[in-house]
Amino acid sequence: MEKDKKFDAVLMMREIRENLSEKYWKHPDILKKEMQAIREKYKLKLTETVTNKSI
Repeated sequence: MEKDKKFDAVLMMREIRENLSEKYWKHPDILKKEMQAIREKYKLKLTETVTNKSI
């Protein structure tokens, strides 16, 4: 395993996750607004999650 990493993907994802959690933690309304804009931009529809239901 290489000891001198030039790029650490795990560290990068931890930093991104931390920054997003700080941004949205006390402002869920901003998260909701931005998610709605993404859905409209990419024409995505909300779907219900399927749980373990017996058929």
